[in-house]
Amino acid sequence: MRTERSLLAVLVAALLAFLAACTDRPVDQPAPAPAPPPVPTSTQVVVGVDDLGSGFNPHLTADRSAVTTALSTLVLPSVFRPDANGDLQLDRTIATSAEVTSTSPFTVSYELNVQASWSSNSPIAAEDFVYLWEQMRSQPGTVDAAGYKLITDVRSRAGGKAVDVVFSEAYPNWSHLFSDLLPAHILKDAPGSWTGALAGGLPVSGGPFRVVTVDRSRGEVVLARNDLYWATPSTLDRIVLRRLDPPTLAEGLRTGDVQVAIPASGAKVRAALAPLGAAVRTQQAPRPTVSELRLRSDGGPLVDTRVRQAVGAIVDREAIRTAVAPDSLAADAFGLAPSQPGYAATAPAGAPARPDPAAAEQLLTEAGYTRGADGRWSLGRTPLRLVIGAGAERTTDVAVAQLVAQQLRAAGITVDVVAPPSADLFTAPTVPATPPSTTTPAPSPGASAAPTTTPAPTPAAAATGTTAPTTASSTTLSSGAPAPGAAVPVDVLVRPRAVGGDLGAQLVSDYGCATPTATVPNPPATPTAFCSTALQPVLDSLANAATPDPGQLATTERVLWAQLPALPLFQPVGLVVSTTAGDAATAGIGPGPLTTGPLTGAQRWTAPPG
Repeated sequence: MRTERSLLAVLVAALLAFLAACTDRPVDQPAPAPAPPPVPTSTQVVVGVDDLGSGFNPHLTADRSAVTTALSTLVLPSVFRPDANGDLQLDRTIATSAEVTSTSPFTVSYELNVQASWSSNSPIAAEDFVYLWEQMRSQPGTVDAAGYKLITDVRSRAGGKAVDVVFSEAYPNWSHLFSDLLPAHILKDAPGSWTGALAGGLPVSGGPFRVVTVDRSRGEVVLARNDLYWATPSTLDRIVLRRLDPPTLAEGLRTGDVQVAIPASGAKVRAALAPLGAAVRTQQAPRPTVSELRLRSDGGPLVDTRVRQAVGAIVDREAIRTAVAPDSLAADAFGLAPSQPGYAATAPAGAPARPDPAAAEQLLTEAGYTRGADGRWSLGRTPLRLVIGAGAERTTDVAVAQLVAQQLRAAGITVDVVAPPSADLFTAPTVPATPPSTTTPAPSPGASAAPTTTPAPTPAAAATGTTAPTTASSTTLSSGAPAPGAAVPVDVLVRPRAVGGDLGAQLVSDYGCATPTATVPNPPATPTAFCSTALQPVLDSLANAATPDPGQLATTERVLWAQLPALPLFQPVGLVVSTTAGDAATAGIGPGPLTTGPLTGAQRWTAPPG
């Protein structure tokens, strides 16, 4: 019994030891789950702008703006693009070759890159050439349409991937054509496609970026990488163009929320940037436009050259420039812009280069007008009344219109100012008599203008530091003026004239006759509606020359100053502002070529450091 008890005790002890050993053994843990991959950070550069513009068709005068230039440069395909020196070079991502293949008739043949396609997967093809040609030759308010009007046919080959363009005569500067092609497969059947379909953005892309959103309420245009782009893709995921007033812009640059800015140059912007000192780099960037007054020469009081010359002798161009765009470049020629190589002032010594009230009185008297006891000019019992128009969205143009009105009223001319939408103003023969929402900025000392009321800043003045009255009262629509909304022709039009392209074609487009052709029997009027049968052969010769003849240019300038279908004012100047991070991301952003601007090459920008 004693032996059995001993054996039982040994067994119990062994069992307890075994259980204790099992209890102390660590429990196997499951293998940890792999860490989730890092979420990629979207890379972007924020570009500050002061205005989004009214639309994004680069071929419409009404849509010209810094943002439209940026979008067309990065989103729309062009057969030729300017290099760093402004010389046109074939863009082989769009066309592998482009050359003159016949001189009788003059024919240019394009072989298109078979990979080039819109982001909708439709090929960039002959139909896009046809669409642009048809619109440019027949639509009013276009930019530099003269070259397209020489085209008689656009023929498709190779399933649309080869194009033959036939001209009525030799056109040596054909490489300026077919830039900023538009998607025909989307626009050709869209209602209002030419003037309306691009008001809210560009529907598809044929470049390294695509337009994702246009949010006017937030003041933002977002570009994203075009993942269907067939050439080298952009490095950045996004470029954001953000509308900012000067103080907000300066704060964004200071905090790093904004890396680059391309605002119009003005006192308010410079004052806001001044405290940043060396933290930002600021460069001037002349814009590819010249602001001018178009003086209607096909009807109304200004059909008389003497009355146009009288208006030119009254208008104080320098006072206007100083008041609304003091950093701009004074324009004293009809052809080249002040920032272009070879520019020289061609204005005559006296009026209209500078105001001459005595000359204006003499010219009006010679035209049969008399000045009454009230100081008003009349032809018989009919007052000399002019309508001045500016695009409602173009605040600087509105400010110019109001200052011109002040100067003309002070000289005894009755004036009404209207500000309809730009798309109507630059395309229609008559527009609604819609007064602007603000009145005139206070003129600089020495300007010939009527007194103003208590000043308050206007949108244009906010950028330049000038001021304006708070209401659009009887100073805008004078006694006896047409009722608001009534259709009126515009006698004096404030408009941007495109510069930087083919000089001869630009002169014909702006100041030549609207000549009917077999393909366009009823062509739209030119922007000035001016036609000189004596000058037209000289303009045609300039357009057909590879290099404009200096003597013919001088003749053109002399005739235009004498006939005065328009009055040049100034070339707007923008700024290119960049932080250290912005310079690192953009490899030292600069003004870029005149016609494509500071965002040229943005597909090579990288993410800002930090």
